[in-house]
Amino acid sequence: MPYSEEFGDFYYSRADGRSESRHVFLAGNRLPDRFLASRHFVIAELGFGTGLNFLETWSAWEAAATEDAHLEFHSFELRLLDRADMQRALAAWPDLGGKTARLMQAWPDHPDGDISVSLESGKGSITLLVHAGQALEQLAKAEFAADAWFLDGFSPARNPDMWSAELMRNVAERTAEGGTFATYSAAGWVRRNLQAAGFVVSKHPGHANKRDMSAGLLASSGPVSPE
Repeated sequence: MPYSEEFGDFYYSRADGRSESRHVFLAGNRLPDRFLASRHFVIAELGFGTGLNFLETWSAWEAAATEDAHLEFHSFELRLLDRADMQRALAAWPDLGGKTARLMQAWPDHPDGDISVSLESGKGSITLLVHAGQALEQLAKAEFAADAWFLDGFSPARNPDMWSAELMRNVAERTAEGGTFATYSAAGWVRRNLQAAGFVVSKHPGHANKRDMSAGLLASSGPVSPE
């Protein structure tokens, strides 16, 4: 179970990280259903971690996307893991071994900058772009409009910068019309920052023993009044 000493938090649910990824980020953004009608879908993520969310998304895309469709996956990560550490964490799921191996082939032993990976899948192609460094700084320079966001930084109590009002405004500015977000967090100040940025936010049942999570979509009329 990978653990960050810097932030004093685990990289994913100790109950089942893979199940959490499916429940929170895929189902929370109504994926893979939205893949069915898309030729080019853009996902953005705060917190790449071990790459588990990406691999789960890749699997869902491959099963549901139309022929010749393209998935563009942006992820923002402050501390990129070494290849050996990622391999050790992802070895917990042998059925992802083929995808893990292909990702590891393109992953540096000791990454120290942005990473770009192009992958062919059974249904078209995938581009993974990992932006290394402070999320606020890197997101300000990025150019894309996300159809869905995975907000997966470490716990807001331990890593508040990853959930700040300014960063959430940047997230909203890089969200396509009708774009959505999902996160395991249901902290009140996180929801208020998302609402102030322009998202309609709702609570949903959380994963495993977590009572609530949050999900929503970008409002067409601008910032939403706090709850």
